[in-house]
Formats: sequence, structure tokens, C-alpha cells
Amino acid sequence: MPAAAWFTLIVSAVIIAITAVGLLRVIFHLRAIRSTLVSTTGGVQAVAQLTSTVPERLTSVNASLKPVRDFCETV
Repeated sequence: MPAAAWFTLIVSAVIIAITAVGLLRVIFHLRAIRSTLVSTTGGVQAVAQLTSTVPERLTSVNASLKPVRDFCETV
């Protein structure tokens, strides 16, 4: 095999090895980001649940307070 062919194989192997190491680093970074996003998503869902709107069952309270609201609008 000529020297140029060996050189081409060696350079190709080095390029493939460097690319593989880079891809492995990307995989590890994405795993770390995924775990962070999972915990962040849990926190956001907890905040959303704590700050949700008043349930529908309290419509009777709003109906009872309608005269008060009407009076306040006249003031």
C-alpha cells in the first residue's frame, strides 16, 4: 500500500476519533441539560398549580357579592 494511502487512513481515523469525542461530549451535556430541565419543569408546574385561578365552585360567592360590586361601582 502506498504511503499516501496510509496517510489518508491515519488522517481519516484521527478526524473520526475527534468527531466521536465531540459527539460524546455533546451527549453528556444534553443529558445534564435534560436533568436540569426536568427539575425546572417540575418547579414551573408547581408554581402554575399554586397560582391557578379560583375554581368554578366559587361562582355562588361571586353571585352573592354582586350587590356589593354594584354598590362600589356607583360610588
